[in-house]
Parts: sequence; C-alpha cells; structure tokens
Amino acid sequence: MKPSPASLIPIRAAVLRGPGARLKIERLEMEPPREDEALARLVASGICHTDISFCEGGVSFPAVLGHEGAGIVEAVGKKVRGFKPGDHVVLSYQSCGRCRACRAGHPVDCGQFWEANFGFARLDGTNALQGGVRGHFFGQSSFATHTLATVRNMVKVPRTLPLAMLAPLGCGLQTGAGTVLNTLAVRARSSIAIFGAGSVGLAAVMAARIAKAAPIIAVDTNRRRLRLARELGATHLIDNSRGDLAESIRAITGAGVDSIVESTADGEMERLAAELLNPGGKAALLSGASAPSRLPGGRKVKSVIQGDAVPQRFIPKLIRLYQAGRFPFDRLLKYYPFGKINRAIADSKRGTTVKPVLLIGEEPPIRK
Repeated sequence: MKPSPASLIPIRAAVLRGPGARLKIERLEMEPPREDEALARLVASGICHTDISFCEGGVSFPAVLGHEGAGIVEAVGKKVRGFKPGDHVVLSYQSCGRCRACRAGHPVDCGQFWEANFGFARLDGTNALQGGVRGHFFGQSSFATHTLATVRNMVKVPRTLPLAMLAPLGCGLQTGAGTVLNTLAVRARSSIAIFGAGSVGLAAVMAARIAKAAPIIAVDTNRRRLRLARELGATHLIDNSRGDLAESIRAITGAGVDSIVESTADGEMERLAAELLNPGGKAALLSGASAPSRLPGGRKVKSVIQGDAVPQRFIPKLIRLYQAGRFPFDRLLKYYPFGKINRAIADSKRGTTVKPVLLIGEEPPIRK
C-alpha cells in the first residue's frame, strides 16, 4: 500500500545527481518504516572508499550513498524484535535473512548480497525515498538525517560511547580487523604484511597486534600513514614508492610471509600478494577481485567481503577491544560537519584524512 502524503517523513540528504557530481544537501521525503523496518535518526556516518567509488562513476541516477551510519532508533515496525525507540545503533551491511547462508549464520555469503547492498532498493524492488531519488545503499543510505534499517543490519551499541566515534565500525574497520581475526585467523608469532595503510589497512594492523603476529609489515607510499601504522602496531614499514617490494619483504622475513592483507585494489599488488606467500600461507584480497583458484605449496588467496564478520557479534567485540585499549581506532578519525561532505571526500582522496566522519545530527549525552 502506498503511504499517504501526510505520513511521509521529511529528511535532509546528500544527493548524488550523476557520476562525478558534487553531493548536494537536499530536502526529501521518505516513507515511514514498514512492519519489518526501524526508523533511525542519524547522528553520524563514516565515509568509505566504496562511497567515493560510487560517487565517481558507480551511479547513473539520483541516489543517496553512505553505509557507515550510527544513530538512535525513533520508531520500529510491529515485526521488529530486539530494538526499541531510544536504542543507540551502528548500521552495517544488509542481508536477506532467508537464504541458506543467512540461516546458517553467514550473512556475508547471502544469496542476495549484491541486490541487498548495491541495488538501491529494498529486496522487493521498492524505494522509500520519494521524488525519483534512490536509497537503501547497504540497506541504509546513511548520508542523511534519517534512514530505514532492519534487524539484519542494525547493531545495538552502548550509550557510554559517542555515536560519532562508533559509526565507522559498520564497514571499513570491521573489514580490516575481521579479515585478520576471522578470515585469515592470524596466529601468534606468524608473519603478516598489510598492503595499504588506509583505514582498512590500519584496522588490520591493529588486529594483527591483537593476534600477536610478528613481524607486522605495513606497506604504503604515504609516510604519514606509515608512521601511524608504526604507532598502532606495525613492527616494520615499507615505503612502496622506493625500491623493490618483494625484495624488501624478503629482507625482513628471510623468505615470504604467512599472511597478507591486500587493500589497495592495485593489480600488481594483488599479484604480489600471491607471489610473496610462504607455503601454506593465506592472502586476502579486499577489492572484490577474483582470486586465483590454484597455487602451489598449499597457498591460498581469497576475495574477502566485510572481513567475514557477523556485525551483531563482531562490532561489539571491537568495542570491547577499544574499551580495553587494544583497538584505538579513534586515532584514525577526523570529523566534518554534514555540509562539508565534499571537502571530507576530497581530503580522503588526497590522503590527508584517514577516515572522515560526518557529523549529521545532535549527539545525545553520554551515559556514565
């Protein structure tokens, strides 16, 4: 049933009107939540490389991006369980909840993962946003003052921490840390190299330290980010703009490495990720590139989505690690007013900001 005009919710959102266009804050209207949806008022949203890629050419229609939202539940549909108005939530990726993988507790392998996250519509093809603008990016489109989400991509978080700080846990930081702790299951005293020291790579560095890997080798061309990688747990740094990467790694380890996280999406780096593995080693490609099916010596290369994480379990784990002083992801963040979204994206592309976070709505008082 089509909602009546009186029931539509007025929102403001950063709308992309075409590939390469600047985002513009516009007034829109959105349907109220359906019986399986929750309405959340967004306090903040991280900006992820995937958002930037879609801005540059992944969308040919008016759309609202954003998929690292955090906010407060304002209303829930009658079939929503476990959430109520006032709950603080971090939003993550969407899944169908019905396929074999979802029922088995592996939502990253959802049979409708692409449609649920990149279809810019609900799974039934409908769209809550009005006026021809499409939303539901990652089941949230968090570059907005309000959004609709489901129990499958909401994670309840404590009120004792700022929502603006927690927002980036929904994708990039989850992906980097999850790849190390879940996908690669890095062991103590095993060697690891992390290609790329952006937010995903630096989350992987912190997770490698949690796993007690050694050595932890960070690779990048940005010296400032390499210095930060050292502070966050890297034992060795390689400036990939100088010298031969394979030679540099072998000089550190005497051979190859046991695990590699490849977060640069560079074809040559992906090739090296397979080449530099020790026998029995594992590499994770985070670009979505196809991994080689067979490698000698029991080596394995896998294309990884979201760090193989179940957000409702893994995000609370990352929060506990942060509270214990073991995952200081707040050091990666820089905050921007919502209206400065284009500046935030530009700073991220230039490499001057590791993880931009948009301040969208009023942050509630921290509960002591």
